[in-house]
Amino acid sequence: MSTPNGGLITETNVQYYAGAQQFFISPAVDRVTTTFNTNLVLGSATSWNPIDPDFALNNFRLYTSTNGRTWIEYITTYQVIGNTIIYPANLPLNTYVKVQLKQSAVENNYGGYEYTKLKDLINGFMVAYVGEDKLIPKVRRTDVIFHAKRGLQEFSYDTLKSIKSQELNIPAGLSLPIPQDYVNYVKMSWIDAAGVKHTIYPTQLSSVPSNTPIQDNLGKIVQDQFGENTEGSSLTQERWEGHNPAAITGGGAAMSWNNGMYDWWGMSSWGYGFQNYGQRYGGDPVNMNVNGWFSINEAQGNISFSSDLKGKLIILEYISDGLAYEEDVKIPKLAEDAMYSYLNHAILSSRANVQEYIVQRYKKEKFAKLRNAKIRLSNIKLDEIIQVMRGKSKWIKH
Repeated sequence: MSTPNGGLITETNVQYYAGAQQFFISPAVDRVTTTFNTNLVLGSATSWNPIDPDFALNNFRLYTSTNGRTWIEYITTYQVIGNTIIYPANLPLNTYVKVQLKQSAVENNYGGYEYTKLKDLINGFMVAYVGEDKLIPKVRRTDVIFHAKRGLQEFSYDTLKSIKSQELNIPAGLSLPIPQDYVNYVKMSWIDAAGVKHTIYPTQLSSVPSNTPIQDNLGKIVQDQFGENTEGSSLTQERWEGHNPAAITGGGAAMSWNNGMYDWWGMSSWGYGFQNYGQRYGGDPVNMNVNGWFSINEAQGNISFSSDLKGKLIILEYISDGLAYEEDVKIPKLAEDAMYSYLNHAILSSRANVQEYIVQRYKKEKFAKLRNAKIRLSNIKLDEIIQVMRGKSKWIKH
């Protein structure tokens, strides 16, 4: 299917779904230019060669054919400038060329139509709102870029779908580094054998010290030969990693199943007796947790976990600011109008000669459109609400 002139979709179906674009060489030329939404990436000047160490960094492979059906990988020198592949000489006449994106590049291209790139939003703002007889007669493009990036950060925290996630294994050291583009965590969960998430909660029971200076017998901090404080390992962390969580939660190995529920007597036929009886009486509900705990050390940039999570598979969901990577710098089309209003208010409120009632007018408009964007992006579906509410009339037995 080809796209009509002036349409917003620039890729064909085969480009979008299969990540492939074909060319027929007639007349003879020394280059082809792709029209993928994904830019071509060549790992290095010599990574066209499959035995080159940087070949794996390429996000595409190149093929040629004499009939358009049987393809042979092209492994002769070429270079990539932008999205144009340039050959050292003209390709043979009536030759077919196919550019095939790697699967990871194809998947990254999916779903792109729901977003507007930041540069396109800035271009649209300059056309619609800046100029003679318009709201903003004159503004530097650099100022618009600054406010647009600030707006993207603010929207990412509580409006845009900027939640990322990582699947990680907790090592024996019970500590993981904070993701590179981390701003704040959303949720931490460990994954059981069925793939079900179990929420891990932050703990107030212990903490990870940012500094652990060594002291002498008199309690004074010891310095090294350069006059800097010497650092040792954390005894707090060592004790936390070695503790038995059951001593805090009141749970234990003697818990057994009885008609689908844990035996509150703590009895079993394996000889445990009544050793758990009454251990949970008076316990603080915040500590009645069998899923483990975590704590974040902002100074050292790592996340520490309780000992019962050692070796567990976890999912870390966190918020980024939308500016860390190039592919992040995009705005959902459902929030595009809110971003325009944000830019109007940000630029007008930063100018000295704008009357206050105008600033307040666009401040109200900004909040109104931001509220609309949140509602749109909340993705509320009536069928899903009905499904959840079906349990509202269930009888609760006492």
